[in-house]
Amino acid sequence: MNRRRLLQGAAASATAGFLFPATEAAAAGTTDYPGGAHWMPASASNYSASTRPSAYPIDRVIIHVTQETWSNTVNIFQNPAKKVSAHYVMRSADGYIAQMVREHDIAWHAGNWDYNTRSIGIEHEGWIDQPAYFTNALYEKSAALTASICNRYGIPKDREHILGHYQIPGTDHTDPGPEWDWVRYIRLVNFA
Repeated sequence: MNRRRLLQGAAASATAGFLFPATEAAAAGTTDYPGGAHWMPASASNYSASTRPSAYPIDRVIIHVTQETWSNTVNIFQNPAKKVSAHYVMRSADGYIAQMVREHDIAWHAGNWDYNTRSIGIEHEGWIDQPAYFTNALYEKSAALTASICNRYGIPKDREHILGHYQIPGTDHTDPGPEWDWVRYIRLVNFA
């Protein structure tokens, strides 16, 4: 790839609201979600390579809230010392989607190996006690992403298959928290 194209990729990534290396910017658009995610890979030290769904069935989507800013979350997932990741990270203000782990790989997001192997994890920028982070754009774009995942893997679009992190056995997390509007979210997923 030539230098001019790399620089153009870096400029395009900066306009998306986050600067990441030009080689990663050049790979933007090569994601599993056809609806508009951008590739921003997590450190390979923070997930397990796999061949899902042949190695493990994918039958759940797990909804998280970061308890961090979007950019801090991306940095955490790219830090090899952190040992955590999710497949997708959603930005609050505009619903921008970064894909950080390929869907066929196992992100380390649920705190439970069985649930990690069989789920797609979506992190949402914000704090569980600050509902202003749960914007219309965040709900709508996240619901479209979840609907696409459910359609591609044959996952029912209901609360038995779209879970909050707090519902995972053995977890000590409480996200997405009491301010997350599950009724609205599931309705949006079903009409996406």
